[in-house]
Amino acid sequence: MAYIEGHARDQALLLPASVEDYVAADNPVRFIDAFVDDLDLGSAGFVRSRPKATGRPGYDPADMLKLYLYGYLNRVRSSRRLAAEAARNLELIWLLRGVRPDFRTIADFRRDNRAAFKAVFRAFVMLCRKLDLFGRELLAVDGTRLKAVNSRSRNFSRERLATYLAAVDARLDRYLAELDQIDRGEDAAGTGRGDTLATKIAKLREQRQASAALLGQLEDSGEGQISLTDPDARLMVAHSKVTVGYNAQVAVDAKHSLIVEQHVTNACNDMSLLAPTAGAAMDALGVERIDAVADMGYHSGDDIVACEAAGITPYIPRPHRGTAVGNGLFPKERFRYDPQADVYHCPGGQVLDIRYASVTRGHLSVQYSSPAACAGCQIKARCTKGRWRRINRGEHEAVIERMAARLAERPDILVIRKSTVEHPFGSIKQWMNQGAFLMRGLDKVRAEFSLTALAYNLRRAITLIGVPGLIRAVQA
Repeated sequence: MAYIEGHARDQALLLPASVEDYVAADNPVRFIDAFVDDLDLGSAGFVRSRPKATGRPGYDPADMLKLYLYGYLNRVRSSRRLAAEAARNLELIWLLRGVRPDFRTIADFRRDNRAAFKAVFRAFVMLCRKLDLFGRELLAVDGTRLKAVNSRSRNFSRERLATYLAAVDARLDRYLAELDQIDRGEDAAGTGRGDTLATKIAKLREQRQASAALLGQLEDSGEGQISLTDPDARLMVAHSKVTVGYNAQVAVDAKHSLIVEQHVTNACNDMSLLAPTAGAAMDALGVERIDAVADMGYHSGDDIVACEAAGITPYIPRPHRGTAVGNGLFPKERFRYDPQADVYHCPGGQVLDIRYASVTRGHLSVQYSSPAACAGCQIKARCTKGRWRRINRGEHEAVIERMAARLAERPDILVIRKSTVEHPFGSIKQWMNQGAFLMRGLDKVRAEFSLTALAYNLRRAITLIGVPGLIRAVQA
């Protein structure tokens, strides 16, 4: 039995007469074409959105945007690969009508219009809102660390530079002492060793000068670290993994796991990021109040207060911080506060009253304790290893306790958070293969992630509505 065979390469074929016949009605490129044509690129901030009257004609920004949307939707982000696809991919040939920009033009378009891609993302969010794809009741907020174009070896902190300078000084002292011995004729190594040492000393002094300059630059700027390849990237730790990168924040609507708001920062943790992220998402959804759930990395009294002031009802589990929990002692939650008497009741049934108040980094903190009660307590060994137990109450403690009570009434909301916000991150990193940035600089990285988030939302909307339904919504 023979195999399935193709036709001869020199055989004349009756192919379809136009490229239009190769693109199906439900092909995503048809929606990309309709969506971009409906945008006001000038209002979005794209440069050269109106052609000049004189000079050599340039490429239409609409065509370049269509090319990038297609690329990010199909896991092709490199400008060189996009240039190659534009010449051989039938879908792109249809989408661009045969236009074939070179890779430099493609790369320059993304760089020059880095501030405009966020507006395109928001335009698609408005389309999803028009299609009622958002529940507009609950947001899940989270962040993920994405690798930058900067290796760990080219990232320096003050501690690392100080340690390196101390080690270099020790080596220089050792080499100089050995060189002195050679000069006095006390070393049998001869002149060859002296020349080698002189070369090493010169190289170490050069390296020391460069490191000292970096340390001085850090001290002048007030920053804690510096990256040489991408100056805006920072060393970050996530789930015991250390990488030099950025912190990408998203607010995801719980109805269909669609991203409502996204932005990228180089902050090394998520504290103080909930209120601005959820607030921007609330504005995009057009609601005055909304619930927002996040993990314990967002737990911050100032941020919780800001959320409630903005109409956001936060749900954040309280982290177990402090030495008591680490030592297996009673956590702070076991001490019940009485707002009427302004005292704490400890697990042993004793009353802890105010000892003193202090201000730390602009925040008021009141300490409660009872040395006399702790001295005769039967369960003191389970409560403290000191002479008595101290409980600090911050100025935002009432707001935090109110949030803890809400969370106790809705324990399932933490499960909803995982299934909602982890879906975009899993899709972006695994299915879309976009766990690292290609560009350098915070503004350019933000442009990249806007395209990434838009591609994710586009894929989700196609799954939910279909390409014909999306096209009808654009044309309505």
